[in-house]
This record gives sequence, structure tokens and C-alpha cells, in this order.
Amino acid sequence: MEHSKQLSEAKISSLLIKFSVPAIIGMLVNALYGVVDRIFVGNSISGALGIAGITICFPIMLVIFAFMVLIGMGANSLVSIRLGENKKEEAEHILGNAVFLLILISLIITIFGLIFLDPLLQALGATKEILPYAKEFMQIILLGTIFQAIGFGLNVFIRGEGNPRMAMYTMLLGSFLNAVFCSIFIFGFGMGIGGSAIATVLAQAFSAIWVLSYFFSKKSFLKIKIKNMVPSKSIITKIIAIGSAPFLLQLAASLVSVILNKSLLQYGGNIAITGMGIVTSLQFLMIMPIIGINQGSQPIIGFNYGAKKYDRVKETFKLAIFAATTLSVIGFILVEVFAVPLVQLFNRTDTELIDFTVYALRVFLIMLPIIGFQVVSANYFTAVGKPKQSAFLSLSRQLIFFIPAILILPLFFGIHGIIIAGPVADFLASIVTGIWIYKELKHLGDKHDAHLASQIQAE
Repeated sequence: MEHSKQLSEAKISSLLIKFSVPAIIGMLVNALYGVVDRIFVGNSISGALGIAGITICFPIMLVIFAFMVLIGMGANSLVSIRLGENKKEEAEHILGNAVFLLILISLIITIFGLIFLDPLLQALGATKEILPYAKEFMQIILLGTIFQAIGFGLNVFIRGEGNPRMAMYTMLLGSFLNAVFCSIFIFGFGMGIGGSAIATVLAQAFSAIWVLSYFFSKKSFLKIKIKNMVPSKSIITKIIAIGSAPFLLQLAASLVSVILNKSLLQYGGNIAITGMGIVTSLQFLMIMPIIGINQGSQPIIGFNYGAKKYDRVKETFKLAIFAATTLSVIGFILVEVFAVPLVQLFNRTDTELIDFTVYALRVFLIMLPIIGFQVVSANYFTAVGKPKQSAFLSLSRQLIFFIPAILILPLFFGIHGIIIAGPVADFLASIVTGIWIYKELKHLGDKHDAHLASQIQAE
């Protein structure tokens, strides 16, 4: 099988480039969904309050995304390991169950989200001024949840089966159409924030059709089969166990977003909400290349771990760390040097908003150079099927350090305390991650030596 041969024998650096570059481009393009929405909305009739509305909705969108990650990333890790073990039928059975779960969960989210939308937005901190914008945006987004589930949830399998370029095309298509539809609905039809939501859903629908057409064509190695969509308790349990770490990370991000928004309203009002909405969208854009490295390295690490080629696992991880750190440093330089023009993309008229956002952007992302190491190290444990370790490291930044910092530091420094909470959490989480990954790599080296010894004895 050509897929197995390249993952087990090809040069690691070439493999990482082949798998990660399309993933990086794809994730950057995916991040542009949120950035483009805020840019178009901020310069439309909705203005700064429109950006604030999207910011209030962000925790809900993170929860939706968390479920897509739970199924997509969890199942894809299992698929990569099964392919490494040369068990194609089992891999397809996992894929089929993932399709079932993605459809089921998206429908549940849509129904309950629409029923409880008003009280949910109010609980998230929507003021009287912001609520109409947030409600208009989120109603439309919820109706398109199934398209996001299929488009993102299944796209990771395209990359996992060894076709990262096609996975990249999916995300390029979605982002391009989103920008086109945004310009049509927001500026052509003058629809404001509602036009942004419609554009997003339409773009996701086209992406979903694209992904499904791939799996039902001759191009795909893995096939979606109806018989494999019959739910299997053992498979679903494994998917949830493996996907729990990135899932909990996204849920934690949602919880952090809620607490952050409420603290911003308390200490800085609507301007602080709008400004940090811009900051978080740009942060998302800077971190997406690192997630691309994760997605590119995951099938390589997972396959070779399943094949017991631990030296290739270690080499892949080290190269992923180097690549992620390089991208983090580049992102940091861009933020520090071009903070003003980046912020002005979202709003050019409100000087108070611009001044606050530029300051917040530079301070909040000051630890960006070390984030790559922390994110890739946490993902390593997911790739090798160790969800508990990955969950702890992924959540350490958000729950253990960031939330307490958000709650405590403003008591002494006001709004500035909220802004410095980010870099403080990044620094502490990276220290903890460094200790854990050092021990894990030492253990991996021992397993490699033991495997070599057993091979020698067998000969």
C-alpha cells in the first residue's frame, strides 16, 4: 500500500512538509472565516456593535467546533493507527461511525441551540445594545451546523489517509466562498451581520458537498459505507476517549471566552469586548499555522507509533516543534511590528477602540514564540493514543492558569490585569508541558531500545 510505504519509509522532513504545508494553508484559510467576518461586519452598517455581537457568540461557536474536533480528531487518530497496523476495514468502520456521530450531534446542537438562544446569549453577557446583533448572527449559524460538521469533521480524514492537498483545497474553497458571499450580502445587499452569517453557512455548505463528493469518488482510499454507519459502542467509546483531549481544550476555550467577556464588560465595557474580539480573532489567525503542524504531524506520528517505529515518531515530533516555534516567532514579529494596520482593518474611525486594541494585541500575544512548543507537545499525546496526558496539558493553560489569572489580576490592575493574564498563563503552561514531554521522550527512547532488542533476539 503506497500510503503505508510513504509514512513508514519516506524521509520525515519531506513527509512533514507534504502533510503540514497544505494543513497550515488550510488552517490559515479557515481562520480567515472569523477574521473576514469581523472585518466586513466592522466596516458595515453593524459597525463595532456587530463585532461585539460576534464576540459574544464566540463561546457557542467554540462549543460547536469542540464537538467537531471530538469526533474528527478522535476518529482520525484511531484511523491513522489502524492504517499503520494495515487494518483498512477497521479504519473504514471507524470512519462510518464518525459520520453517524457528526450528523447526530449537529442536529442536536441546532435544535437545542435555537430553543435556548435568547437566555444563552444573555447568560454570555450580551447587553441590550449587543443582543440583537448576536441573536441575528447566531440563529443563522446554528441552522448551518450540519454543514460545518461534515465539512470540517470529515476533512481531517482526507488528510489522515494521505491526501493533505485535497484537504487544503476544501478549506481554500470554503474561505474563498465566504469572502465572496460576505462582500455580496454585506455590501451588495446591505445586510450587515446577518449577511455575514449567511455567507459563512453557504461557504460551509459548499465545503461539505466537496468533502462528501471526494469520499464517494474513486480518489479516496477510505470509503464511506452505509453499513459502517451503524453505531458501534466500542468504536464510539474509543473515538470519544481519544478525542476528549482536543474536545476539552475547545470547551475550556469556550469557558474562558465566557469569563473573559464578562470580565471585559465589567472593567472596560463594550469597547473592551469589541477590542478583545479583534485580538482573539488575530490570535486565532496566528495559532492556526501551529494547528496545521499538529494536523500534519498527527498521521505520521500515529502511523509510526502503531508500526512501532519509535525513532521516526521522535524525529517527527522534534521537527514539528522546530517548525511550530519558527511559525510562532514569525507571528509574534508580525503582531508587534504591524499591530496598528492590523487593527485598522477592522475599524478605521473609532480612535479609542483602535488605541485599546493595539495595546491589548501587543501585550496579550507577547508569549506567542513559546506557544508552538506547548500546543505541539500536548497534541503529541493525542497522536499516540494517550488522551489523559494530552487533556491535562491542553487544559493546563486554560483552566489551571488562565481562568484564575483573569479573575485575580483585574482586582489589582483593572482592565490591564485581564490583558496580562494571557502571557502569564502561556508561560506557566509551557513550563509544565516541558517537564511532561521530557519524561515522555525518555520513555519513548526506552521503548525503542526494547523493540530493537526483541528484533535482534527474534533473528
